[in-house]
Amino acid sequence: MLEPRYRRILLKLSGEAFAGAGGQVDVDTTTLMAEQIAQVHADGVSVGVVVGGGNIWRGKPHEAAGMERATADYMGMLATLINALALQDALEQLGVPTRVQTAVQINKLAESYIRRRAIRHLEKKRVVIFAGGTGNPYFTTDTAAALRAVEIEAEVVLKATKVDGVYNADPKKDKKAVKYDRLTFMDSIKQRLKVMDTTALTLCMENRMPVVVFDLAVKGNIARAVAGQKVGTLITTE
Repeated sequence: MLEPRYRRILLKLSGEAFAGAGGQVDVDTTTLMAEQIAQVHADGVSVGVVVGGGNIWRGKPHEAAGMERATADYMGMLATLINALALQDALEQLGVPTRVQTAVQINKLAESYIRRRAIRHLEKKRVVIFAGGTGNPYFTTDTAAALRAVEIEAEVVLKATKVDGVYNADPKKDKKAVKYDRLTFMDSIKQRLKVMDTTALTLCMENRMPVVVFDLAVKGNIARAVAGQKVGTLITTE
């Protein structure tokens, strides 16, 4: 068992993380994510999760075809709720008490997001899954993750990806791409490294909220990141 360094975390899961190789919401992949979350929850860590919806809906192609940006973004918010419900089911099958809160009100499926209620759930040792992004168009789920992390007084944002950290170029396209073990938010912004969008990075920087970018596919990486081990890339204010 790894000793947690952080006692309250915000985990950001992209929509693509749910897809795996089995489709839009892959059961086995979702279960594996839930098992990793359950592991750190069992160690006494408070866990908030922000989910994306890119496995179900990507607005950019539709915007390019003429769809209004706000409409495309609202549809993406609905997609995040599907992923949130899938993750909730997987966690509860493992015996982990869970609540879904959504920034877009759909009362029959999830609670509306209320900051103080979310914190209370965490205090009662429930995993809280945040859906619906920020509830506003023109903002990404990365920005939602930064915002929720600050609001629930998390100690770190853990951004789970398909690569093992942040590189100076796309490692899938450039074999000479160099991985960073540590970065500052300002360097990430200046170099346009596409770690998170600029709004999310700025929000984390201004609130001194560290971000760890790591490979979710490696089993146990969430627990290692929570323990403060060298996993992926650490982004800090200084």
